[in-house]
Amino acid sequence: MSETSSIRVAFSDQLGAFALDAAFEAPAVGVTGLFGPSGCGKTSVLRAIAGLFRPREGYCAIGADIWQDVGGFRPAHRRPVGYVFQEASLFPHLSVRGNLLFGAGRPDGAATAIGFDEAIDLLGLAALLDRAPQKLSGGERQRVAIGRALLSRPSLLLMDEPLAALDRAAKDEILPFLERLHARLSLPAIYVSHDIGEIERLADHLIVMEAGRVRAAGPLVEVQSDPASPLAVARDAAVTLDARVESYDAAYGLATLSVAGARFQAPTPPVAPGAHRRLRIAAANVSLARVEPAPSTILNVASGRILAATPAGAHEMVAVIGLGPDGAGARLLSRVTRRSWDRLDLRDGAQVYAQVKSVSLSERVA
Repeated sequence: MSETSSIRVAFSDQLGAFALDAAFEAPAVGVTGLFGPSGCGKTSVLRAIAGLFRPREGYCAIGADIWQDVGGFRPAHRRPVGYVFQEASLFPHLSVRGNLLFGAGRPDGAATAIGFDEAIDLLGLAALLDRAPQKLSGGERQRVAIGRALLSRPSLLLMDEPLAALDRAAKDEILPFLERLHARLSLPAIYVSHDIGEIERLADHLIVMEAGRVRAAGPLVEVQSDPASPLAVARDAAVTLDARVESYDAAYGLATLSVAGARFQAPTPPVAPGAHRRLRIAAANVSLARVEPAPSTILNVASGRILAATPAGAHEMVAVIGLGPDGAGARLLSRVTRRSWDRLDLRDGAQVYAQVKSVSLSERVA
């Protein structure tokens, strides 16, 4: 990554008994997920980027624009960020329209600023413009808060657990809108969450934090499939692949999707060939065979090679599978028992067939 196209931060401070010592570099495009358990320092990092918290030692630059270094500190009101908090915090005396327009049109805002009508369309707010915040659902309030942040013409969007205060139904309502924003806007965003499912649906790049430090960083699928990453050995480990729809079989409601080195079939509503979808495959749903399996109810069988493996507890192994005969394609994870690992003589470099029991899809527009 070049300095002109990256977000670079390094923050260090002692916060009571908690030591923050976090540094990372991320692309200044797309969504970077900042993931980790509660209390690991994610919000402290986000507040430091926004200028709401000044760590004892710090560096923050967005492209060539330096916001903090040993020579100075740009205060929060001069940083072109849009900040979305866990709670929407809308102004109760203003309508939805008034909340959206509050602070809009910052003169030093990003050249790629979103317009009012586009924000309304992307977030589905047209029917809400004249309502008072008190008459909105939790998901609606958060969509308005996101719209208000976007209309401030930020160069960087910061989202701090924006779905944490919502119930499951409200989360399911708002996630498709966040996917649409991701697909249609060039504005870079840092999205904080302790829910890996949200990160998998939205992020391109991933920073994993633990106890105030960065444990792993890189493109989403690379971090997911890195055996040294804590994500790879987690019980809910998965990989997230960008896939292209090759065809759709209306009789069976199945789409055929291609990734590097393999094709997968997945149930989905009608979708046009050429569309892009984000495909999630859990490690627990991938079994391995050394010979090509006979036809069965499992639709998806792909050839590949074991690229690496790591123990997952005392009695299981997690294998990284490179798809395609040479293993050069997309990567999957497979979680198997040690007994199966030994019985099949599985090892690095072994050719295998990955049987994928289920595939989940979400929106992904190129």
